[in-house]
Amino acid sequence: MSITARNITKWYGEQKALDRVSFSVEKGHVTGFLGPNGAGKSTMMKIITGFLPPSSGEVLVNGLEVRNNLLEVRKMIGYLPEHNPLYQEMYVREYLSYVGGIYKLGREKKKRVEEIIGLTGLGPEQHKQIGSLSKGYRQRVGLAQALLHDPDILILDEPTSGLDPNQIVEIRELIRSLGREKTVLLSTHIMQEVEAVCDRVIIIHKGRIIADETEQSLVNLREQQSLCTIHTEFAEAVPVDLLRNLEHVKEVSPAGGHACVLTCDTDIREEIFRLAVEQGLTLKSLSLAGRSLEEVFRELTTE
Repeated sequence: MSITARNITKWYGEQKALDRVSFSVEKGHVTGFLGPNGAGKSTMMKIITGFLPPSSGEVLVNGLEVRNNLLEVRKMIGYLPEHNPLYQEMYVREYLSYVGGIYKLGREKKKRVEEIIGLTGLGPEQHKQIGSLSKGYRQRVGLAQALLHDPDILILDEPTSGLDPNQIVEIRELIRSLGREKTVLLSTHIMQEVEAVCDRVIIIHKGRIIADETEQSLVNLREQQSLCTIHTEFAEAVPVDLLRNLEHVKEVSPAGGHACVLTCDTDIREEIFRLAVEQGLTLKSLSLAGRSLEEVFRELTTE
C-alpha cells in the first residue's frame, strides 16, 4: 500500500477533528477525498504529509511510519495544500529552480524545471513574478512544485481552485495521466471533477469515513437503497390513474404534454411497458433517471 491510515484521531483542544479514521490508497489510482467544510479533509492531508501529528493512530507511507521517518516520507510526497504558499517576490522559473535545489536534483534540475513548466502550462508566464500572476497560474505554480521532484505520491488539496474552464480540463487530464503511475489523493468540492478524474471516492463527514467505494459503485449502491425516478411519455393523454395503481409506485407527477414522472421504490419499467401494451397505448419514451454523485454526496452528508 502507498498510504495506510490506521485509527487516526485528531483533537484541537476539545474539538475532535478526526475520529478513528482508517483507509488505504494504492498506487495507480486517483482517489477523491470528499466532505463538507470542516469534515476533516485538510487535517487528514496534513497528517499524511507530516505537517501535523495525529493525537493517536499512525500513517504509513510506502511502509514508513510518518512521524518517525519524516524526511524520507517528504521525499516521496508531492503536496499542494489548500492555501497555496508561494514566495510572491520570486519569478516562476527562479522559484522552481529554488525548489529543485531544496530537493537536491543536482544536474537534472534545469532539465526537470523545463519539463515541469511545459507539463503544467507555465511557459507563457515563466519569466513573471509569482505575485503578479492570476490565481489560476499561481495554482499551476503550486502544482509544478509538487511535481518537480517526481514523487511517488501526490496529495492535492483543491488542485483546480481558481482555474478557468479550459485550464481545469488541462489539469484534470494531467492528474488522470499521473494517476496511472503514481498514487494520487485529491480533495475537491467539485463533483464533476471527481466523476471526471477519480477511480475511487472516500467521503468523510464530522471526522469519520462514511463511504469508501468506486465512484460508480457508490452511486449504484445508493440507487439500490433509495427511491428511483422513471420518466414516461405517451402519444396520447397520460393514464395517470392506471400508473398510480401499479405496485411500487409512490407518486406520479405530470411533466407537461403527455409526459409524467413516477417515483417508485424499485425499477418498474417492464410493468409500465406491459400496461401500455394491454391498454393499447403508444409509449414514446421510458427511462430510468440516473443519480449523480452530487445527489449521493448530499444524501450522505445532510442531517
